[in-house]
Amino acid sequence: MSQNNQRVAIVGSGFGGLSLAIRLQAQGMNVTIFEKREMVGGRAYQLKDKGYVFDMGPSLITAPDIIESVFESAGRKMSDYLELMPLDPFYRIYFHDGTHIDYTGDSEKMKSQMAKFNVRDAERYDGFMEKLKPIYEAVITDRLGAKPFDTIGSMFAFAPKAIKLKAYKPVHSYVKSYFEDFRHQFMMSFHPLFIGGSPFHAPSIYLMIPYLEKMGGVWFTKGGMYSVVESFASLFKELGGEIRTSSEVQEIMVKDGKAVGVRANDEEFEADLVVSNGDVGHTYKHLIKPEHRRKWTDRKVEKMSYTMSCFLLYIGVKKQYPSLEHHTLILSERYRELIKDIFKHKILPDDFSMYLHAPTKSDPEMAPEGCESMYVLIPVANNRSGLNWSEIKEGFTDKVMTFLEEWGLEGLKENTEVLHAFTPDDFETQLNAMYGNAFAIEPKLSQTAYLRPHNRSADIANLYMVGAGTHPGAGVPGVMLSAETTAYCIVRDLQKQGVNITLPLPALQTG
Repeated sequence: MSQNNQRVAIVGSGFGGLSLAIRLQAQGMNVTIFEKREMVGGRAYQLKDKGYVFDMGPSLITAPDIIESVFESAGRKMSDYLELMPLDPFYRIYFHDGTHIDYTGDSEKMKSQMAKFNVRDAERYDGFMEKLKPIYEAVITDRLGAKPFDTIGSMFAFAPKAIKLKAYKPVHSYVKSYFEDFRHQFMMSFHPLFIGGSPFHAPSIYLMIPYLEKMGGVWFTKGGMYSVVESFASLFKELGGEIRTSSEVQEIMVKDGKAVGVRANDEEFEADLVVSNGDVGHTYKHLIKPEHRRKWTDRKVEKMSYTMSCFLLYIGVKKQYPSLEHHTLILSERYRELIKDIFKHKILPDDFSMYLHAPTKSDPEMAPEGCESMYVLIPVANNRSGLNWSEIKEGFTDKVMTFLEEWGLEGLKENTEVLHAFTPDDFETQLNAMYGNAFAIEPKLSQTAYLRPHNRSADIANLYMVGAGTHPGAGVPGVMLSAETTAYCIVRDLQKQGVNITLPLPALQTG
């Protein structure tokens, strides 16, 4: 391990911040994490109430090898910290007409289910997946998601491959060219919603997600997703890192064009390097004085497209529901128009689609015996909508609970012991998310790769970004790849300054 004694301040302790902190601390740097909330985790927070345990954010793992690489960067094994459990099916998807499909990585099971609705679609499944393979290989195998896109040259270098793969084409358009049945069109195109993108605008490079799931599976961890947060925090402290919770950063200090530290709880902390794992928009607009931001002006920050938000219910119920899988999607009849209402019109429509997470299907200890711990996620417009959630929160909660009872979760209301709601206002106030976004910067073509906020600040030396708002984007694999990208930037910059770093990072090994 090299001892370069660089002092690093990281703002925020989400998956991106923790992953990067481990990588840098393992390089011999002196890393301190500043976290606004009482516990680490950022959007991957945990809620406990009356014996019910809830993951408040991410609820599944894909590409466990990316998590493994974080442990490997510190000379550790993931298996010594985490117990992963494979899920099958990955999701159960209920459609408006009462039909459902168990979405799985097993090709024969998928084709058998699809053939019930459209034989030609089933016959095209293998060919569709084969077309996604080079997209997956470009982002994951070739590690493009873990390399910075911060120059025009990097963008032009990738452009021929993107054109060849048709990675610029909207996800839904790409999928529709293969499948006729509305079920199959949804099933193969909804994944951008998991990272805050519209399937009708997100480029097809994000179709690497279903291939990623097929190849690597979908997983959960004993104790819930927060166990990943806890294991990362534990490893980081084992390496000598420091975590300061209840320490909201009020300012990133800049002197002579360089980041020189942070001010938290009215106290100044000097640093050689500063990294923000906070919301990118909030970071630039509220943590850095305007005179230091030539490119990322308030106007530019406000003009960015931010993802939709979410309305979440955390429900502890004194009974169990066999109709639910670990991950269940319950869909409205409308798809394109519902997405348009959320992303473009920014209204709260009468109908909604939802994602329901019931971790007790895999880990019964996340609720009292015989009970169910679950959360319901409904995509809604971000706070550019002007919706007054303090007024509509209670009524909307009741509407969702009533819908679930009528849909099939009998006795839900009378058996509910724990009920918490989390609205776009909570994203904005608790997580400092611009306009209450749920997934940072919207993943659309004009905000992908070079066109996203860079991992290395374009305005300020020694300032870096990590997490959902920078390259490559949101989702657990995305933010961990962003940590690899940002580590790549930091190590290369230090090497140019003559700092001796002898332990190469995975990104450096790939070119």
